[in-house]
Amino acid sequence: MTSARLLWKGFGYILYSYFIFIMSFIFIHFIFFKVNLPMTNEPPKAPPLYPKSHLLAASGIAALLSLALLVFPSSEVEAKKTTLNLELETPVEQLKQQENAHQQANEESAPSPFAQIDNSAEPTEEAAKTATPATPSTAKTEPSHREVTVARGDTLSTLFAKVGLPATAVHEVLAANKQAKQFSQLKHGQVLEIELDKDGQLASLHSKVSDLETIRLTKGANGYAFNREVTKPVVRSAYVHGVIKSSLSASAQRAGLNHSLTMDMASIFGYDIDFAQDIRQGDEFDVVYEQKVANGKVVGNGNILSARFTNRGKSYTAVRYTNKAGNTSYYTADGNSMRKAFIRTPVDFARISSRFSAGRKHPILNKIRAHKGVDYAAPRGTPIKAAGDGKVLLAGRRGGYGNTVIIQHGNSYQTLYGHMQGFAKGVKTGGSVKQGQIIGYIGTTGLSTGPHLHYEFQVNGVHVDPLGQKLPMADPIAKAERQRFMQQSQPLMARMDQEKATLLASSKR
Repeated sequence: MTSARLLWKGFGYILYSYFIFIMSFIFIHFIFFKVNLPMTNEPPKAPPLYPKSHLLAASGIAALLSLALLVFPSSEVEAKKTTLNLELETPVEQLKQQENAHQQANEESAPSPFAQIDNSAEPTEEAAKTATPATPSTAKTEPSHREVTVARGDTLSTLFAKVGLPATAVHEVLAANKQAKQFSQLKHGQVLEIELDKDGQLASLHSKVSDLETIRLTKGANGYAFNREVTKPVVRSAYVHGVIKSSLSASAQRAGLNHSLTMDMASIFGYDIDFAQDIRQGDEFDVVYEQKVANGKVVGNGNILSARFTNRGKSYTAVRYTNKAGNTSYYTADGNSMRKAFIRTPVDFARISSRFSAGRKHPILNKIRAHKGVDYAAPRGTPIKAAGDGKVLLAGRRGGYGNTVIIQHGNSYQTLYGHMQGFAKGVKTGGSVKQGQIIGYIGTTGLSTGPHLHYEFQVNGVHVDPLGQKLPMADPIAKAERQRFMQQSQPLMARMDQEKATLLASSKR
């Protein structure tokens, strides 16, 4: 078979070489020899530059080179050459192979009776080794710890599904304890830490609700047990200093005072300063307050311990003091009460849209009539506070005032709050209120062109200007408490002075 294949291959090379030789000869003949083509009038060409014998020799050499390249290729060609073994069998040999294959198939399809007996016997030792019965996998995984972060739209069910827990696990957790339902009150960004046992079941679940509180659910012999861990923060004092550049809230935020403490400061000095109209650019404030720290992180704020506010060049100071009876209030540095019988403004940070006047053109009635109060413009729904302790004479509708609250303060003073959107919960006619308590919300009921509070102040039945009225003061520090008060207030006042001096010195460097 191999010799016949080589013979065919050599014959092909000879035919290919002969073809190359003939084509080369014809090409040279047409190029270098004179050929008379029909239907041409061109003049006869010059005789060839080389003799015929030379040209024949060149053609032969070219043919021999072509044959050599085919028979003996270069190493590159040899390396890239692909050889295909095409074994061409004669028809007789193909018939013989087909008969042999047919006989072998018949023998396999009809096994002997002895082979059937052998097959029905017990398996051999090798078969027993290879054909071992398949047993289910009982391998248990190691306990694992998983953490999942609550995304928008997540529920406890979706979070359990992410770690491979079934939906029934959610029911078991929520039914374990009433307090365990807190795990269903998830917040965006909250992290749940899940412990799985060797069987992939829930072993424990805990989450950090806040910087100070962690809830945990642990599986025991009697089911799940709920536990709440509360970290007690360390309370320390902190100091801030600020200068008013635009508004109190913006300046306080820039100084590092949050909104809650800013409102507390305004409430402390609200008896002496009208934060709606008295604030000026360049006013300053100093505050020493409680700061709560846990694990080296600030987690909250407490009360203002001492504060100073300089308004239009005049300074007001306040110190927090708790007497022996447990009552806490703010006093000046020399022991006078910061608290007056009435707060100066019943609405925080509102704009005065109309002042007290004996003759003003009413915007709706178009008549000149006395404006016996002060109007504070603020967004609809802004809280309104009671100016002082007293009894509610009216919490209802009153003519052009719309929704109105009237409070009697002792025997001499009375305040009125008109155009309210609605009343605060628990405020009703005949009830009592405390100073600073929210009694309602700014609206535009009655004869009103826009949301605002109409505030009136009466002394012995006579309307007076709330902004110009001198307010009565509360009782000062008792003589028996004065020494104890001074021992607490003097270090706080000295702290503010020292911190401010250090801050100013560092800013000049």
